[in-house]
Amino acid sequence: MNDINLMNKAADNIRILAASMVEKAKSGHPGGAMGGADFVNVLFSEFLVYDPKNPTWEGRDRYFQDPGHMSPMLYSVLALTGKFTIDELKEFRQWGSVTPGHPEVNVMRGIENTSGPLGQGHTYAVGAAIAAKFLKARLGDVMNQTIYTYISDGGIQEEISQGAGRIAGTLGLDNLIMFYDANNIQLSTTVGEVTTENVAMKYEAWGWKVITINGNDVTEIRRALTEAKAETSRPTLIIGNTIMGKGAVGTDKSSYENKVSTHGQPLSAAGVSITDTIRNLGGNPDDPFQIFPEVAELYAKRAKELEVIVAERYVAKAEWAKANPELAAKMELWFSGKAPVIDWKAIEQKPNQATRTASAAVLGLLATRVENMIVSSADLSNSDKTDGFLKKTHAFVKGDFSGAFLQAGVAELTMACVCIGMSLHGGVIVACGTFFVFSDYMKPAIRMAALMEQPVKFVWSHDAFRVGEDGPTHEPVEQEAQIRLMEKLKNHKGHNSMLVLRPADVTETTIAWKMAMENTATPTALILSRQNITDLPAKGSRYDEALQAEKGAYIVEGDENPDVIMVASGSEVSTLEEGAALLRADGIKVRIVSVPSEGLFRSQSKEYQESVIPTESKVFGLTAGLPVNLEGLVGANGKVWGLESFGFSAPYKVLDEKLGFTGQNVYNQVKELLN
Repeated sequence: MNDINLMNKAADNIRILAASMVEKAKSGHPGGAMGGADFVNVLFSEFLVYDPKNPTWEGRDRYFQDPGHMSPMLYSVLALTGKFTIDELKEFRQWGSVTPGHPEVNVMRGIENTSGPLGQGHTYAVGAAIAAKFLKARLGDVMNQTIYTYISDGGIQEEISQGAGRIAGTLGLDNLIMFYDANNIQLSTTVGEVTTENVAMKYEAWGWKVITINGNDVTEIRRALTEAKAETSRPTLIIGNTIMGKGAVGTDKSSYENKVSTHGQPLSAAGVSITDTIRNLGGNPDDPFQIFPEVAELYAKRAKELEVIVAERYVAKAEWAKANPELAAKMELWFSGKAPVIDWKAIEQKPNQATRTASAAVLGLLATRVENMIVSSADLSNSDKTDGFLKKTHAFVKGDFSGAFLQAGVAELTMACVCIGMSLHGGVIVACGTFFVFSDYMKPAIRMAALMEQPVKFVWSHDAFRVGEDGPTHEPVEQEAQIRLMEKLKNHKGHNSMLVLRPADVTETTIAWKMAMENTATPTALILSRQNITDLPAKGSRYDEALQAEKGAYIVEGDENPDVIMVASGSEVSTLEEGAALLRADGIKVRIVSVPSEGLFRSQSKEYQESVIPTESKVFGLTAGLPVNLEGLVGANGKVWGLESFGFSAPYKVLDEKLGFTGQNVYNQVKELLN
């Protein structure tokens, strides 16, 4: 172990850098970073195992930071490891810098996750720990890494912490170690003003091992981490009582520690003397952006230690690969992120089924063909039909990760973040299911999956008011418009941030799953019906014709020189077919277009878009959601029949009649449009 005085010096170095970054930027959160410096210093200089020369090494330990506002702490300790330069620290929160206000996933620089709303970061860690257990069950000790995470008072308070804590404890994730920075200070108040819960008892009730320490004491931190590493049946929570703004002083040397004012603004704005504080911490106020020589030596020593540790791991991996060539090939393939090769055309679908049922058929095949796939459901597997997958495997339980299904319980946001964490870990393909109306609970996680470009598959059944008797609380109306905004939002690579698919029949559902599995760059949504849908017509192979869905929209069938083009997605496409029969009886020529993804359609060439929906055409749109879903496609010459209110409680066929989702109303609306 390193000399205590040297370790304290290194922690003070982190404090100086963190405070100076915020001061220079005139923006940020210095206090928590100063309090947490001791823990991250011990973790990175003595415990965390990674390869500085190969940051993507699949066997590395992983560190997930929950409080993104404490980014100065993370950037500073990573600067000590050589991942960031002093000049980069100086550009904190500035345009084009690699040190944004909240960390963004960048594995090459040691950042495993983008930290979004508080609570998500440590929940990603739970997912990563599950993925590691899943992979270890298949590959052995070559995947024997530890998942570390760091949470603050805010993350503990966020409701998602209940789901994360419950799942991790229930599954006995002994490869998960979480440090709780308990400094009793948050942005607007002290913690005691908003909560008096016993955090230790709460986590113990969930089945965690809990260790309480002085979070600024190197010896106690080491002891706790060593004890946590030795735990073999439970996740560990280390409650570190730390000092907010540790080392901060005024011009008169008075202490500014443990003050709310130092949480969310530069120290000088809180009345602190930045000059005296830097001096108090052993730095040079005239040149605070320095790595002390002895601290640089400490981290250089750790780099040498890691060379030896990693070399031993690589030797063990090589021996394992030699003894298990098939497993080694699988591991390489799984961590490549490549889409699995599936004979999609061979999937047999029963005719005229609900698309959730068609999805179950696909999932049943994937369960037997994609060995690194994990599916989860929020207590709805037999209703969202993810049980198509579950029936071919079994759910995770404590001590047994040989299955491939996570029963997440009633916790949609937690489930989504856990699945994102699995994806961030790498080596697995992840899907999760619930009712579409509950995507409202998941939206903050969906946004983060899109921002981080994680290819999680979100499976949402019960897609519209045809949920029927369950009534308006459970009938999605505005949800499709909300989620399709993600197709209009670009990620930082300039691509649609999400692929959103609402298939129109069983065959289109197969194609939608094909598109989802082949989409390795962004999250995908599959929006599926509860009720049965009449299959769309085909001149030849319905599968071959439905493959056109890969362009986002395509002509299902139509007459030459149509008088009207009718567009829809999901079950409404078959309703258009009913209306088309009535219109043709009146001599009206029609074209029917299925649009499972407007965002993808708008990514096609202008020529293709024009060939499907010509600009000057009369266009009628039918959507079970808000009319805005199709207004962009219909244009000024057309009209949309949608739902502009919450739904109602009644059998779905009654709702179709009452709300105008019938072939007869399609006929009426188109006649009115053409007249």
